[in-house]
Amino acid sequence: MRAVPDVEFKCRELGGWVTKTSDDYFRGKRVVLFSLPGAFTPTCSNKQLPGYEGSYDNFRDLGIDEVYCISVNDAFVMNAWAAELSITNVEMIPDGSGTFTTGMNMLVDKDDKGFGFRSWRYAAIVDDCMVEKMFEEPGKEDNCTEDPYGESSPENIITYLENNND
Repeated sequence: MRAVPDVEFKCRELGGWVTKTSDDYFRGKRVVLFSLPGAFTPTCSNKQLPGYEGSYDNFRDLGIDEVYCISVNDAFVMNAWAAELSITNVEMIPDGSGTFTTGMNMLVDKDDKGFGFRSWRYAAIVDDCMVEKMFEEPGKEDNCTEDPYGESSPENIITYLENNND
């Protein structure tokens, strides 16, 4: 197991800026973290984020304290996206500069799509700041022409938890 990167996140709450740390999100909790290339993009908006939101109670029943969505987008974008999709259970984490994503070794160049640097699609189970299990989509590379989705799906994480919870 390895630790999650120790970084600060610039969040926007109740009209003001708040700085949160990796410890704020991960210390003393067992969480599901999932990352995706970008807010408002088709697979992310139509499948991945709504799938995690709809599976939230299942995760809680399986011993997960929180479910987090992280993306290399700023706080305004992440908050607007959550509002657009009526997300109330999954907590959105803005990684605007990609610092956390870089530390997870998941930053890829998506300049071919005009995105610049973004996250490769993955999910992780994090237990008290330690990555317990990674679920990385296959084919990670810069300017990948494919957008694989399955390994990091909520259904796959639930299956893992059902078969590996103590």
